[in-house]
Amino acid sequence: MMDMVNIECLTPDKDPMGAAIRDYHAVGKAGRLRVFSSQFEEDEIPVAGLFRTYGEMPVLERKALDLAEGRILDVGAGSGCHSLVLKERGKEVLPIDISPLSVEVMRARGLDARQVNLFDPRFTGQFDTVLMLMNGSGIIGRLENIGGFFNRMRQLLAPGGFVLMDSSDLRYLFEDEDGSFVIDLAADYYGQVDFRMQYRQVKGDRFDWLYIDFNTLSLYATQYGFKAERLAEGEHYDYLARLALG
Repeated sequence: MMDMVNIECLTPDKDPMGAAIRDYHAVGKAGRLRVFSSQFEEDEIPVAGLFRTYGEMPVLERKALDLAEGRILDVGAGSGCHSLVLKERGKEVLPIDISPLSVEVMRARGLDARQVNLFDPRFTGQFDTVLMLMNGSGIIGRLENIGGFFNRMRQLLAPGGFVLMDSSDLRYLFEDEDGSFVIDLAADYYGQVDFRMQYRQVKGDRFDWLYIDFNTLSLYATQYGFKAERLAEGEHYDYLARLALG
């Protein structure tokens, strides 16, 4: 249900990724953007990669940008790298993010960005393409939120519109030496991950992030009146999907 999905935006004191993006935009470098999870060892996000150009983007992202058309909503836009490519091509694009500092940077880069949570019912509009990249399915949070996600897409998509979303199948984490997969079917869905970020002294709150395999996505899409099409696959269980009303 929609009320299970977080509709809040961040504040600057809880915005580590935004702080890293602001530093990199200001001086061309940033400190470590650290990522913590109860399921994985500590990792970090290379901040320079958040400012990548079209030529530096993975194949799945480039394909999505090539297919985006009409009025485009760029969800979780970050530094605005995808929106900048689209704007340079003369496309009409609205980048949104829950990070106030990321929105500040996007505006400084010439984008008409808004600090908006995708699931906030006060945000309205009709879009021909909803773009959700960089493991865009993560914004859904948990599998039980997926009904709210599809209902929200129904509200925001113009007639004939579609969602372009990438994700990954985390089953490779459960791969045995013989190539088989050992997944506990009685446990929570294996693609549900919790994260927390820290940049310098700025610590973010814990949040849920959903990686969803294509077959599961397709089953839920059908249940909510959508059709899921796998447009391309990456090198490591990642894929780009198009979601449209069936």
